[in-house]
Amino acid sequence: QLELVESGGQLVEPGGSLRLSCAVSGRTVDYYAITWFRQAPGKEREGVSCISMSDGTTYYTDSVKGRFTISRDNAKNTVHLQINSLKPEDTAVYYCAARVDINMATIWTSVLEYDYWGRGTQVTVSS
Repeated sequence: QLELVESGGQLVEPGGSLRLSCAVSGRTVDYYAITWFRQAPGKEREGVSCISMSDGTTYYTDSVKGRFTISRDNAKNTVHLQINSLKPEDTAVYYCAARVDINMATIWTSVLEYDYWGRGTQVTVSS
């Protein structure tokens, strides 16, 4: 059993930056992939970035490439999401999720593939 806790969300002006964190506890995460999803009001939950905790392979959805950077700290069982050049359309609740690291290239954006979820952290981009 894994427990995931997100932190770092806040109100930020357009163009600003944030670093979100996902702290994972319960067991070693070395064989898992951790993915950040976000859900804006009235929209479906979408995967934005994923990282393999074993080899650091990363994935990004096209809309965030160049602005979002995912990273891992295996010693601290933590995954970070650095978000730069924030836009109002980045406003959403950001969730981290975990699953066993298998075939992530083809499934990482699928909400149904994840076994463990955090409760989310709110990011609001507004002037």
